[in-house]
Amino acid sequence: MKKVFSAALLLATIPLALSARELSITIYNQNIALVKDIREAVFDKEGVFKLTDVPSSIEPTSVHFSVLAGAPLTILEQNYQYDLVGTTKLLERYLDQTIHIRTESKEDFEGKLLSSSPSDCIIKKKDGGIVSVKTDKILTLDFPSLPSGLITKPTLVWLYRGEKAGKRRFELSYITGGVNWSADYVAVVDKDDEELGLSGWVTIENRSGTAFPDAKLKLVAGRVHLVRPEHTEARFLAKGAGISDEEKPFVEESFFEYHLYTLTRPTTVGSNETKQLSLFPEHTVDARKEYIYDGARYSKVRVVMEFVNSEEAGLGMPLPEGKVRVYKEDRTGALQFVGEDRIEHTPVDEKVRVYLGDAFDVVAERKKTDYKRLSRTVHEDTYEITVRNHKEEDIIVTVVEHFFGDWTIKDKNAKFHKKDQHTGEFYLPVPADGEKTLTYTVRIRY
Repeated sequence: MKKVFSAALLLATIPLALSARELSITIYNQNIALVKDIREAVFDKEGVFKLTDVPSSIEPTSVHFSVLAGAPLTILEQNYQYDLVGTTKLLERYLDQTIHIRTESKEDFEGKLLSSSPSDCIIKKKDGGIVSVKTDKILTLDFPSLPSGLITKPTLVWLYRGEKAGKRRFELSYITGGVNWSADYVAVVDKDDEELGLSGWVTIENRSGTAFPDAKLKLVAGRVHLVRPEHTEARFLAKGAGISDEEKPFVEESFFEYHLYTLTRPTTVGSNETKQLSLFPEHTVDARKEYIYDGARYSKVRVVMEFVNSEEAGLGMPLPEGKVRVYKEDRTGALQFVGEDRIEHTPVDEKVRVYLGDAFDVVAERKKTDYKRLSRTVHEDTYEITVRNHKEEDIIVTVVEHFFGDWTIKDKNAKFHKKDQHTGEFYLPVPADGEKTLTYTVRIRY
């Protein structure tokens, strides 16, 4: 229920209606944004300037003010006022004073306010009776006058001094919390599981407490280091029809150790809004489906779609971290959801693996069949990994094994690749509706 206060509220004013505003916002993956706001206003030779349309999540210590055109101006003092007017705040200011309250049920109470809290207030009526009123049931409040020090919006207040009065064009920049962005991808697998139709979207959430109208938008992909308080040109090098620079939704460029995505048109990021923008249109990307069995860690055979983020494969642009949702057409042509995964920030020419789920028709078992101690520091282990394929097609299962110490594969019956110091991969062909067993021996020296 909207509250109505009978006392008139005095709003903070700005010296001159602001014009020729230019707004830009750079959003990071870490729930922060850098805002640059260029405005014009008339200033006296010295005085106080109040700016109300700033986010409630602004970091006041990050504010920077500079004059772009006009006589120099010095900021002597800056204050950030955020004691916003509200029912609870007003009641706190009138303890031990006489007030009049009308509730949503049309009951009237008048008397001395004895106490107040966010949930209720207690009034001593003129006849001596005591009444408790729920704060969220108050319809109107009558006060003798407006208490000082209350404001309706978060406000930046500058005490300034200049050489002379006149119009100035100035830039205000600051960091605010409550603004975040993420990437979301939609992938459609072809009937042979050999290509993906991949498109990218940017999702922006603005919970900063203010809107950013007609702003130039930039997005930074990557993690910048933040000191937390102790208290609580995108290269569309894909297959298919090309698009001109003017048609590209975002232009990507390398920036320091990050990647910067600039929207090619202004956009409005509304307050308490979730906005989605196209990062890039659909590209056809070469891909392949893999079956992966990591028996030491998982009991199921995992299914992934893998592609290389390269021009040759059909993409070739830095991919920001985000969620990939994958679909495939069924026999009737209807799209069905087949799984989703989150990818990390992925540079050009790097491999992307999207884990979709566990295979239904492929089953694997792992067991150690032998152990030999060759010396105090050397031993050999023998393993068997059996895979049963109930599908109507031949498959290759990547069997992942983990090792420690100084290890060497001595005997094996499948192609092997040493992936890194602690990981080896075997590639086991399994026939349709058939079974295959991988056997290997590893010698380990500690």
